[in-house]
Amino acid sequence: MAVIELFQQDAHETMNENSTTKASDDDLKEMQSQTDWKALQSKTDAEIQQGIDADPDAHALDEDWFQVAQSVVPSSDKKRITIRLDEDIIVYFKREGDGYQSRINDVLKTFVIAKRVQEERASRSS
Repeated sequence: MAVIELFQQDAHETMNENSTTKASDDDLKEMQSQTDWKALQSKTDAEIQQGIDADPDAHALDEDWFQVAQSVVPSSDKKRITIRLDEDIIVYFKREGDGYQSRINDVLKTFVIAKRVQEERASRSS
């Protein structure tokens, strides 16, 4: 329960234009074409782990993550917003049937909870 309480303390944080990055479909295709897939496939697990450990934006789903990951019951104090999502994301969630918006919310909430746990661990180890 401490994890959920930690999340709820910061539940009112908002995003703004300065905290988001925008990329067009062409930008994303260009980024993908710059990936050296052969070099990536030749890396060992240890080399991949070193890269993850060195990347402050990488968030591996390790055993600790799965221990705290949980399906969260939606709260009644949800806020209606408009959000733009990639079409393939919408298709994927809708394919699972009714409740796709709640499933998207659950995925986002699980990510936020995992980030809070990671931040809490980092602050304790400092």
